[in-house]
Amino acid sequence: MNSLDAAESALTTLDALERAGLTHPAQRAALDRVTASFRVRVTPEMAGLAAQGVRAQFAPDIRELTILPEELADPIGDASHAPVPGLTHRYADRAILHVTKACEVYCRFCFRRETVGEAGQLAEAEFAAVLDYLAATPAVREVIFTGGDPLVLSARRLGAMLDRLEALGTLEVVRFHTRVPVVAPDRVSAGLVAALDRALPVWMVIHVNHPDEITPAAAEALRRLNRAGVPLLSQTVLLRGVNADADTLEALFRKLIRHRVKPYYLHHPDLAKGTGHFRVTLAEGQRVMAALRGRLSGIAQPLYVLDIPGGHGKVPVGPAYLRREGDHWVVTDPQGREHLYRDL
Repeated sequence: MNSLDAAESALTTLDALERAGLTHPAQRAALDRVTASFRVRVTPEMAGLAAQGVRAQFAPDIRELTILPEELADPIGDASHAPVPGLTHRYADRAILHVTKACEVYCRFCFRRETVGEAGQLAEAEFAAVLDYLAATPAVREVIFTGGDPLVLSARRLGAMLDRLEALGTLEVVRFHTRVPVVAPDRVSAGLVAALDRALPVWMVIHVNHPDEITPAAAEALRRLNRAGVPLLSQTVLLRGVNADADTLEALFRKLIRHRVKPYYLHHPDLAKGTGHFRVTLAEGQRVMAALRGRLSGIAQPLYVLDIPGGHGKVPVGPAYLRREGDHWVVTDPQGREHLYRDL
């Protein structure tokens, strides 16, 4: 296994991936077809890890050429809830701000994989239109920075955007969804931390899927954010070949808690094009969550959710512990035993 110098730039070509041992030359012709449709980018931090559960997230795979009938270009319906360019307003009290289409890594299962990596960021005129919409829609109390990955923008740019959002006077919280503290931890600089330290509370949700992603450098980045008073949550995608078993997820969630990151969401995989080899069934996911219930404390338990295709929102799909029988309930405990319960 080749080791990589952390100072190297990201791997963005099949030549670079082959040198790193992430792909094999024998598959080159097929992988050329994959990368013609879905971009490739892997940071040295991730390319240098040996775990197959990490590598499978970033290395192109010929199975991506299989597009199933149910797979969608926009599986969660971003476009159908966009009142102005760059903003998705699906829930009454919060909106998603798409500030860039760039990422430090391009995940092979990404639900925005057909657009992520395109050049450019939210233009000034587009951001001004977003601010006008938010000013006219005070029911929106929370803005969620997404992309791409918002933390690929400079600290100066992010600070300026936060200043203008804060000046609206209607927001209660801002949230960032990002992979940067894990996949490119050096980007969590003193300047970034300073930009996030403000009166308007800033929360951060870290996307991480495998315990080995939390390297010593990532742990230091999380610590810098903790010291700045940024509350940290995590989101994880349940992926076949990566983490779709209780042992791997238990190790991940325990590691997150040790680094003061609260597991927040476990996402059922979206119906993105060419991602069928990653997907598990809902029943498999429910079984994994039931197994975790008996192993982990409440603070280490994420909410298992399905983002309903078409933009209809997230719903919990965890295992059921209650069923009605006549005039009473049957309750299943974490060990699988059943108990009677009567309410009014």
